[in-house]
Amino acid sequence: MNAAQSHILVCDDETHLREMVGEYLIERGYRVTEAPDASYLHEAMEDDAADLIVLDINMPGQDGLSALRTLRTSSTVPVIMLTASAEVVDRVVGLEMGADDYVGKPVDLRELEARIKATLRRHATIEEETKRKELVSGTVPFGVCRLDLDAAKLYGSNGNEIAITAMEFSLLRVFASNRGRILNRDQLLEQAHDRGWEPFDRSIDLRISRIRKKVEKNPKKPECIRTVRGIGYIFD
Repeated sequence: MNAAQSHILVCDDETHLREMVGEYLIERGYRVTEAPDASYLHEAMEDDAADLIVLDINMPGQDGLSALRTLRTSSTVPVIMLTASAEVVDRVVGLEMGADDYVGKPVDLRELEARIKATLRRHATIEEETKRKELVSGTVPFGVCRLDLDAAKLYGSNGNEIAITAMEFSLLRVFASNRGRILNRDQLLEQAHDRGWEPFDRSIDLRISRIRKKVEKNPKKPECIRTVRGIGYIFD
């Protein structure tokens, strides 16, 4: 997610700080909503959910930690806490309640932006991995076959089980979770989690060749697991 696509909600009762942070982020391409207190924060989230919240701890009315507790009952939106407190216990409590990071006051705007970027990247990666795990279950068609991911079994077009090794299943599962993405050998080695393989081990080509003989109509002209010359393979 780049800055132009990211909506940041800045919640702080200090008008000057709130506006300073908002202006700085807007200049860098973020869309910003300002909230003077927790009540406004919750209303703003209902109207237009943010991609990340910058939340002050010490605010009149509902403080930042209480606001965070309320948010976490219904949202996983990333939250960076602002705190003037040097007490480690405050930071620990916030992290345990679901804060993603902390920035101390007075705020260094460059540090804040760096932490926003890092938090957004982490959150996007977690969401992507979660979606992949949700997708990679049940049965996935592989050419003339279908792979049962839950049972770790491959079935032919006639319904009969086709014998596959543990590593062949691992490779098929990696392809299933990366449909339409080109994977090089390093990525396949890493995601298949076979520690016995050496980096750049060309035996992966042999293993994919064996898989093709089981799933492709014509293994010599593969349509399911295709070679992308000079790069790697793609499950299409």
